[in-house]
Amino acid sequence: MTAATLEALKAQLSFTDDMGGVDDALLELKLEAARNHVERLLGFRIAETFGGDGQDPVPPSIEEAILQLAAWWYETREAAGPGAREVPFGVREIVAEYREWSF
Repeated sequence: MTAATLEALKAQLSFTDDMGGVDDALLELKLEAARNHVERLLGFRIAETFGGDGQDPVPPSIEEAILQLAAWWYETREAAGPGAREVPFGVREIVAEYREWSF
């Protein structure tokens, strides 16, 4: 099972059906980048831990972190400048609940 889908990201961004496939390629890129970033913060690959046969489903909070981050990256494309902001507060807090720590 894939954590967070293109359709879920469009809903997060309040895209309407009449927008068609506008920005689908860019949205997919942001979604994959957010998924990879969240996995790095978690310390494990989501697909290897959740959603497979005999595994628990992907927690909704992890999907929410991915969607928040992908939407934020889509809406805030500048790394610096007047439109730049920090990563959404909830992303790090959500990830911290599931993080695997190793020393």
